[in-house]
Amino acid sequence: LSLYSFSSTKSIKMAIPVIDMKSIDGADREAIMAKIAKGCETPGFFQLINHGIDHGLLDRVKLVCAQQYNINREQSFKDSLPVRALNKAIAAEAEGNKVDKIENMDWEDVFQVHEMHDTNSWPSEPKHFKETIEEFRSQIFALTEKLLEIISVNLGLEKGYVKEAFAGGDKPFFGTKVSHYPPCPRPDLIKGIRPHTDAGGLILLYQDDEVPGLQVLDNGRWIDVQPLRYSIVVNTGDQLEAVSNGKYKSAWHRILPTKNGNRLSVASFYNPS
Repeated sequence: LSLYSFSSTKSIKMAIPVIDMKSIDGADREAIMAKIAKGCETPGFFQLINHGIDHGLLDRVKLVCAQQYNINREQSFKDSLPVRALNKAIAAEAEGNKVDKIENMDWEDVFQVHEMHDTNSWPSEPKHFKETIEEFRSQIFALTEKLLEIISVNLGLEKGYVKEAFAGGDKPFFGTKVSHYPPCPRPDLIKGIRPHTDAGGLILLYQDDEVPGLQVLDNGRWIDVQPLRYSIVVNTGDQLEAVSNGKYKSAWHRILPTKNGNRLSVASFYNPS
């Protein structure tokens, strides 16, 4: 499918499934597992609440990520190619020229974290950024492996099957991407992130609870992934679709830029090694 085949696809306000994990180890386990299976099948996206990740930690992640962007990332984003391209288009339009939508760039600032991240690669400011993100990654990793055990059982496999398949005799690749989508003066001229599927296995996202923008394609319609405080968004990637023989869907999704607010997204990817 072409990225551009979605240009005329309608966008509507609907909700992806919200699943309460509170009783996953209790009497409601089978019902919750069934909801997770359904979320993986269609639309391939769902949100978790009462997932066990400390809310205070999530507040700290949001704080240190905002501080880190303001201290270390904001100026480089203002100097980046997408910003310069958009400013050039706005100036050309002001002079009476017809301008096309910028199709080959994303309105996104990215900071990557993974197991091999060298200590010197961490920013010295803000204070506690490294330990906060590492604590968050530890809790997200544990939740991801819990979900993969549920997914394995839902697929009729041994509990550890998907984890072992992704580990490949060693360990899976587990990376975290801290993204910001700063206010965009002309959201009609550029995308936050172009429509895509995720190449990996299972993706867990802690997204901004105030600034919307994430949408998933479901039956030809773009559905908003509604901001929900302290929730974790889960989506299945290409590799999990393959492991499930197509039963679980790797859904197309995108980010829309917005004029108001600097949107935060912290996505963790559990991928085959």
